[in-house]
Amino acid sequence: MKVLSILACCLALVSCGGSGWAERAANDRIMLVRSQPPTLGYQRLKQESAKHRDLTEFLGKRGNPDFVAETHSDDRHYMILYYLERKTAYAARSWRGQERIEFAGPYPITQQEVKVLGDLKRNAIPEAQAGVASGRLLVP
Repeated sequence: MKVLSILACCLALVSCGGSGWAERAANDRIMLVRSQPPTLGYQRLKQESAKHRDLTEFLGKRGNPDFVAETHSDDRHYMILYYLERKTAYAARSWRGQERIEFAGPYPITQQEVKVLGDLKRNAIPEAQAGVASGRLLVP
C-alpha cells in the first residue's frame, strides 16, 4: 500500500503563530519533523501529544518520525507518521473532543516514497521559518 498516496503531497503555507493556525496549516499536509530548530511538523506532534496520552507513549517507544501528514474528515483527525530509515509508516486516528487515539501499522513505504521524502529532508533549509521546515515546498 502506498501510504504517501493516502494524503495530498503538498505543504502548508507559512503564517503567523498560534496553535489554531498550526492546526489549520497542518490539514492535508506532509510536514518535516525536526526538533532543532522546531518545524511545523514537530509543533503539531507536540500539540497532538498534549491531547492524546497514547501518542506521547507511542512516540516515546518509537521516537519522532521524519515526517507527519495530517488530514481531517467530519469529527475525525488522521495522522500518518513516516519513519524513513525503517521504511515504515503508522496511521493514527482520533475523534474531536476525545482523548482516545487508535494506531495501525507499521505499513511499508516504497523506495520511491523514501527517496522523495528523504530528498525533502536533506534539502530542508535549516531555519524553522523557511522552506519545508515551515511547510513550504522547495523545488530545486
